[in-house]
Amino acid sequence: MSIFCLGVNHKTAPVEIRERLAFAEKAVPQHLVEICGIEEISEAVVLSTCNRVEIYGGSENPAAALDKLTEYLSGHFAVAPGEVEFYRHEAVAAAHHLFEVASGLDSMVLGETEIFGQVKKAYATAQTTGMTARRMNKLFQQSFSVGKRVRTSTRIQQGSTSIGSAAVDLSEKIFGQLNGCRVMIIGAGEMSRVTAQSLLSRGARSIIVSNRSFDKAEELASELKGRAVRFDDWENCLDEVDIIISSTAAPHAVVRYEMIQRVMAERRGHSLFLIDIAVPRDIENEVNEIDNVYLYNIDQLQQIATEGIERREKQIVVCRAVIEEFIREKGIEALAGWPDGRGGGVPDRIQPETMARPLTNP
Repeated sequence: MSIFCLGVNHKTAPVEIRERLAFAEKAVPQHLVEICGIEEISEAVVLSTCNRVEIYGGSENPAAALDKLTEYLSGHFAVAPGEVEFYRHEAVAAAHHLFEVASGLDSMVLGETEIFGQVKKAYATAQTTGMTARRMNKLFQQSFSVGKRVRTSTRIQQGSTSIGSAAVDLSEKIFGQLNGCRVMIIGAGEMSRVTAQSLLSRGARSIIVSNRSFDKAEELASELKGRAVRFDDWENCLDEVDIIISSTAAPHAVVRYEMIQRVMAERRGHSLFLIDIAVPRDIENEVNEIDNVYLYNIDQLQQIATEGIERREKQIVVCRAVIEEFIREKGIEALAGWPDGRGGGVPDRIQPETMARPLTNP
């Protein structure tokens, strides 16, 4: 008995293919039953996210299982032969791949934590459905352990990797915790929305949105649980905010030195952080010369993000060393069925009565 993995991810398939192969969350239990109904497959876990679709399983004949599983996916999702190239891992290679996935090393955003929760949820669904046995149970429990070890013993999560996260990190350096910080958005663009959501996730509140199209301002304000103000009125709200995100399509600066100087005279030394993500720039560079005013433009934020990505990339070698040490320490070769690892006293295949029982919602 050995383990295997079949899948595609953001590195190997475009979003058009990943969309077609994605498993609907409610349908995963039934797919698991069908996958484990393939003669060569005894247990399985389906991991389906926006960036990857992977099936992990156990089999006496992993090569044949991978072939049959490829046929199943191609047939069910109407993928023509040669249209997509699945990666195939067996034994220790399959375990190593899962460990890198759970550790955030295989993610589009290196070191991100969301995938860890997605792996746990995928395993819980398979376990609740009754489609896991000894090998999948042990493999995924080990993946949770190694994922935690990688994150706590390396610096893979340190540093900003996007403009939004860079803006949030800078905000925390200026204000400390963001609980209670008030935010204004000038221009209801996508990057403004993402940056504001990042700030909200760290405790910011009282979002004010202004846009030349008031309908769009109201729409974004509703999404962010804030309030919309008309474009002619946003200057009157400057004394109500701590952070300003500006991203209009104006051909000239809309936030000028004089207006910031005027409002700072009334703030009694309270800091103001301005994030200019517009091209051409929305905010006059001279405002950075005012005491307690901090201005960053899109190039500066991108540079911070690039440096963060580079720092994380340097940690990949360190993280992989942690994974290798974990594999040696835990004897993953036996679990993975290489070279021998059958184990004793545990059924290699889920019993038919287990597969036939009614499905329960995960």
